[in-house]
Amino acid sequence: MRTRRIIFLAFLSVLLLASCRNLPDTTLRYTLEGEDCPFADFAEYGLWVPGTAAPLRGVMILQHGCTMEQFGITKPYDLQYQAFARKWNLAILETAIHGDCHVWHHPESGSAAALMKVLGKASDELGRPELPTVPWLIWGHSSGGHWTLAMLRDYPERILAAVCYSAAWDPQWDYQEETARIPVLLRHAGPDDAPFAACEATANHTFSKLRAMGAPACIVYNHGENHNYSQLRHMMIPFFESVLRTVSPGSRWLGDPGTLEIFPEDGFDGDKSSLCLFLDEGAAKAWQEYSTTNDVLDRSLPPVPDKVTVIQREDSIVVNWKAGADPESGIGHFDVSIDGTLAARVPETGEYQSFDRNGDNTFPTEPAPMEVIVPCPSGKKHKVTVSTVNQAGLSSSRTATFRAHNWHKRK
Repeated sequence: MRTRRIIFLAFLSVLLLASCRNLPDTTLRYTLEGEDCPFADFAEYGLWVPGTAAPLRGVMILQHGCTMEQFGITKPYDLQYQAFARKWNLAILETAIHGDCHVWHHPESGSAAALMKVLGKASDELGRPELPTVPWLIWGHSSGGHWTLAMLRDYPERILAAVCYSAAWDPQWDYQEETARIPVLLRHAGPDDAPFAACEATANHTFSKLRAMGAPACIVYNHGENHNYSQLRHMMIPFFESVLRTVSPGSRWLGDPGTLEIFPEDGFDGDKSSLCLFLDEGAAKAWQEYSTTNDVLDRSLPPVPDKVTVIQREDSIVVNWKAGADPESGIGHFDVSIDGTLAARVPETGEYQSFDRNGDNTFPTEPAPMEVIVPCPSGKKHKVTVSTVNQAGLSSSRTATFRAHNWHKRK
């Protein structure tokens, strides 16, 4: 009887684990207005949570700048961000605050309290008790960058890392001692970025202040770009990953913002206060590349598509598949080959899903189905494969070959 009970419990555990792996991802939307939104006319929030029963490790919070609320909620639907968040078991939260950015960029206006209220609501709705307390990875653009710096000032105990994309208005406040443990990336577009040249002062002054405290802060000057236009997400992801990885203090690296030289911290005895400080070599190399070229190239192959189905019709083949995005560069397009020859590109032109460089807004928010119909008469044993091509132009391996004798024929 004891052996039978042990076998039953083991079987039940297998079923529970299987169900955990198959939980669906969840996207929730909230709107605050009236008394719940004293800092704006109204505020929208979009939250994405990965389909896992394991406790979340954190929330990536994406805060837009002035007037960028016009694009609405897009980033929780971003397949690249989802792949990154799924890899590290994070939730994604984006805001669209409709109101005066000179008001809401102060957390004490109620914008910080509203954020926590939304996380509390989602916690109750999803049965995720950890949501209100897990640490934050914050990304803020322009006025949202100012808000991010204010959150570093007011809530350092809640923040795991922060990225400031052209942070505005050069705040002069001091930071709490606990802020010194938080990795911070500060990006600006230099003195010629009119009328936003003051954002260079924000980055420089904040960098100097944080490094004087010993904080692992770094600064990036994107030469030839402007306040909005950048490929910052390609730097942000490896920067955040360096924070999420388990690294030892001896793995830290330094970077010279003037020469862009990088080197291990160990063995360096000079003044470090003017140098960038990174948690590991990977983040330092990404910073060096981004500071030099304004981008970080993806050198990894994307995941191979799966769950391919092929239906033979009288004069065509219908191919369906599932595919995850590349965390480093998303999904560019799919190649469908028949008998070893490229038969279709999905989509025919452009990218399957991408982001604009004007504030990092995702488009389209609802990508087309992973499906294509290819003219191909029946009567021959064709071979069909599908591969993913990321936005860096790198192709995954092809899926397993699907042959005619596996097809379900329909007219």
